[in-house]
Amino acid sequence: MAKIKVKDINMEYKISGDGFPLVMIMGLGATLEWWEPPMIEELSEQYKTIIFDNRGIGQTDKPDMKYTITMFADDTVNLMNELEIERAHVLGISMGGMIAQEMALSYPERVEKLVLCSTATGLTWFMRLLARLFKGAYKGRMKTPEKTREMLISAIFSKDFIKANPDKIERVKQRAFKITPTFDEFKRQLEATIKFDSRKRLKNINKPVLIMHGKLDSLISYKASLQLVQLIPYPKLMLFENSAHALFSQEPEKTIKSLLEFLA
Repeated sequence: MAKIKVKDINMEYKISGDGFPLVMIMGLGATLEWWEPPMIEELSEQYKTIIFDNRGIGQTDKPDMKYTITMFADDTVNLMNELEIERAHVLGISMGGMIAQEMALSYPERVEKLVLCSTATGLTWFMRLLARLFKGAYKGRMKTPEKTREMLISAIFSKDFIKANPDKIERVKQRAFKITPTFDEFKRQLEATIKFDSRKRLKNINKPVLIMHGKLDSLISYKASLQLVQLIPYPKLMLFENSAHALFSQEPEKTIKSLLEFLA
């Protein structure tokens, strides 16, 4: 891993493999360590994979300011500029999927193929209301690193998966929480997702799009993907029966196979 100056911040990133670039954008409160190493290894056999910490999380700088999804998209494109990457496949998961949408809309010339995972066009008015109301609850659930880890793990994995795979969950905790986000870091990113809404603009996406979602996702319902399908011209939708939010961790063989077939 390395750091590079990107406009007003220093960004932590990692490049693996050669070939056509694949930029992978993580979600709310998550660092590049959340990507499963076997997944990165498999993808990097065919693609130059670029993973990184978004603004405000992990080893990337954390300026105390209001964040937006547009700002995150600008950061990603500016990172590509610094790495001399003109065009790439772009994959985003959760909040990263919102950032990927914004990239395809604001910088269409930089995106070859678009992959949207466990994501949405934005939050519904009711979800926005709940998110604002629950910011206080999040603060209570993030009082210690241990509580933060438990909250995030329970949000992205199904209860049955956690119960049936204690060893894997422990490995995820050890890898993904080398740096545990604070409530303030989490809140700044959360507020960016609350303000995002791409619904009226998605008709302008004119590139191949794959939408992937787990049917057990309790954080962002897979029904959000059905809305994406209705608004994006000619996307491909793949739903995974046994996955929650972290679909690449729960059904790795099926999800990675689907991803590689689409990119090829």
